[in-house]
Amino acid sequence: MDIKLRYGREGLSVCLPDRNVKHVLRLNAGASLPDVEQAAAVALRAPLETAPLAELARGRRDACLVIPDLTRPLPGSRLLPPILEALASAGLAREDILLLVATGLHREATPEDLAEMVGPEIAGGGYRIESHQARDMESHAWVGRTPRGAPVLVDRRYLEADLRVLVSLIEPHLFAGYSGGRKMILPGLAAEETICLFHCPEIIEHAAVEMGRVRGNPADLETWEAYRLAGEADFSVACTLDEDRRVTGLWAGETRAVQIAGMTEAERAAKAVLEEPVDIVVTSNAGHPLDRVFYQGLKALTVGGKICRPGGYVIVAQQNEEGLGNPEFADLMLAVDDCHLWVQEALITGAHPHVVDGWGLHQIEMVARDHHILNYSTLDPDLQRRLFVQPATSVEAGVEQALAALGPDATIAVIPEGPYVLPCLRGEYAAEHTVAEMMRE
Repeated sequence: MDIKLRYGREGLSVCLPDRNVKHVLRLNAGASLPDVEQAAAVALRAPLETAPLAELARGRRDACLVIPDLTRPLPGSRLLPPILEALASAGLAREDILLLVATGLHREATPEDLAEMVGPEIAGGGYRIESHQARDMESHAWVGRTPRGAPVLVDRRYLEADLRVLVSLIEPHLFAGYSGGRKMILPGLAAEETICLFHCPEIIEHAAVEMGRVRGNPADLETWEAYRLAGEADFSVACTLDEDRRVTGLWAGETRAVQIAGMTEAERAAKAVLEEPVDIVVTSNAGHPLDRVFYQGLKALTVGGKICRPGGYVIVAQQNEEGLGNPEFADLMLAVDDCHLWVQEALITGAHPHVVDGWGLHQIEMVARDHHILNYSTLDPDLQRRLFVQPATSVEAGVEQALAALGPDATIAVIPEGPYVLPCLRGEYAAEHTVAEMMRE
């Protein structure tokens, strides 16, 4: 069976044994929107549960437009122009509009990133475009504590803006159930300490913290509380995408209403319920831009581990053209000899609560507890071994290794889009409940 995995910009064609492949899990997206700009303009004029954006913007002194960084393939060059036009029609000049990149703890957006994220016309069009700097404590202000006691510090530029607009992509998320909306504040615009406590071991290990779950999920609850403490947003815009990065849904209006609509569509397209786990999962990290660094590849590992039986193999293809990721993540990974011991110390003694990117090491360890991890990447093989994965010379070679260990009848599930798909096992909470049920108060 010939299957093309998302890998870098071009993809990766692999040939897998037909007799073993039991599932190929793909996005079941609906029809794409024929004209994204027109759809956005209509949504801005007739939003969910609030006034039109141009009406809300009238009389405001300035606006902060929060956008995701390049790790999310938001179609900014098509989605942003109608938003900027609405702000202009309300009397806001270009110099009064800040496009604030919600980097979280990711690196600052480069000029090349910005051109890809928002398009060259907007990038060079006289708008202020700046990146959030989580490590610069002076650029944040205290807004309160979450019910868990975590301090919430948020970017001052957002807090001080007269009009605040969130623009996001909604997809399944490892911790918070789904991305988008409120997550633009935490972790997007939060300070380092706040993000580290959001990614703390207790949250990661919590039984209700999982993809597709937004009821009783402490990670999701933390994001909504941070959103509330930061003064919420005046307006939100969000979209969903198909496998070819075409827009399949677009909503605008009040943040919670937009989030529910977007999550409902993302669930419909992404959720795949399996009756039983498989022996081998072959997956990707969704290609460019997500698989630029190994750090983001942890999402693919987690998704693969969800439907792989204990003792099985998770095989990931990710290009990693920019290496490991954040310097803190790289330093941590290369400093730890035993990931299992590190996580045990974190959970039993409370060690490592504020370690930047400690969640990444924790996430690898959770998959490695019960599974073998094989990784196909451009990274040096010796370096990959220090990341607690075993390098594979090819995806096919990884499958051969797994079949040799598990037997010729081992079953395979393939997830070409990696973390954009939401695989579940029958009986799990996310498999048995819909977004509509979970968000019903």
